[in-house]
Amino acid sequence: MKQPDSKTAPTRRAVLQAGIAASAVFAAPSALAAPPGFDEWRNNFRPRALAKGISDATWTRVMGRIEPDMTVFRQMQKQPEFHEQIWQYINRRVSDWRIINGREALKKHEALFARIEQDFGVERGTLLALWGVESAYGDPLVQQNHMRPVFPALAALAWNEPRRRAYWETELINALRIVDRGWGTPEEMRGSWAGAMGHTQWMPEVWLNVGMDYDKDGRVSPFGKPDDALGSSARFLLNRGKYHRGEHWGYEVRTSGGAASGNRTYAAWASAGVTRADGKPFPQPNASAQMWVPVAGGPSFLLGPNFYSVKSYNPSMNYALAICHLGDRILGAPPFIQPFPGSERALTLAEVQEVQTRLTKAGFDTGGTDGRVGNDTMKAVRDYQTKIGLLPADGYGGLKVLARLRQGG
Repeated sequence: MKQPDSKTAPTRRAVLQAGIAASAVFAAPSALAAPPGFDEWRNNFRPRALAKGISDATWTRVMGRIEPDMTVFRQMQKQPEFHEQIWQYINRRVSDWRIINGREALKKHEALFARIEQDFGVERGTLLALWGVESAYGDPLVQQNHMRPVFPALAALAWNEPRRRAYWETELINALRIVDRGWGTPEEMRGSWAGAMGHTQWMPEVWLNVGMDYDKDGRVSPFGKPDDALGSSARFLLNRGKYHRGEHWGYEVRTSGGAASGNRTYAAWASAGVTRADGKPFPQPNASAQMWVPVAGGPSFLLGPNFYSVKSYNPSMNYALAICHLGDRILGAPPFIQPFPGSERALTLAEVQEVQTRLTKAGFDTGGTDGRVGNDTMKAVRDYQTKIGLLPADGYGGLKVLARLRQGG
């Protein structure tokens, strides 16, 4: 999913006007005609959707006068690529903005996280981090400013994406089922170009098959209150990821020699000269973990089963490390003790805002100046680096970029 940048907070009137504009995609025909062939495809697709159980009322409400979002094909072909080193990847996701807002989200939803820990055993830090990375803690301004209506996107893909047309047709029907069940309205169903949506940025099929009615209101809600999304995520980590109740994901460690491989208890690792980097004892010496050294000369980690539970959510070691570290930081832990080779410290919230403000004044659109970094800001940084010859032009807005901006470069 695209990591969103947010605009400066609009007024309530502006948000309402934007919502009305979004609903027009479904409620009124556009001045532009649908692309040739789309209406015929839609008419032929209707009986197939009804045969799958979609009600005629839902079909008419959603698909009656819809027009395909043809920009999705540009998104597919030109996904922005930023070749981040692991420390850049971690710094961008474990940001001041996410740490600060994660703590606020925990205060607001303390009872919910306590209930989830009781029911599923999943640590609140892990869920907070997933929520923060996937949807900026469900921020409605992100939904409005940086997400697109799901149905025009899925309709375009189901109609005219030749390689995986059957998949997109199925996801379009799944999205219609969500409306049919009253889990979401077409207007609030906004997400990525591929249809991922809600607090956890799940595809419609995942909401239908993994989502649970955790707040017991009679429906599964991808939007609004986060109860269903976070409860469903915890159950996913427990069932699919085999999450171990009461165990931490792992620890940054120091080794006395070459890193050994294999799965050992923390007690066995300690006997082999491996200690926690912060000097504290391993709290569960009989639990098992594996050694991982992402980059030679950088921090080393002992990873327990719950790290791999997070990895089941997204099959990337870097993603799982970012989630686990962000969860720790939200709950008060410090940064990693051993730095990655060649790394910079992460910018503070104020410094990120300064980078965005200076880039904006220099004519590079960051999509906002609130300290939340996404693809808009990264593209602006890369364009700036390219223009002034600051290599590598990797889109990472760190201390070097800030220093150059302050010089007026």
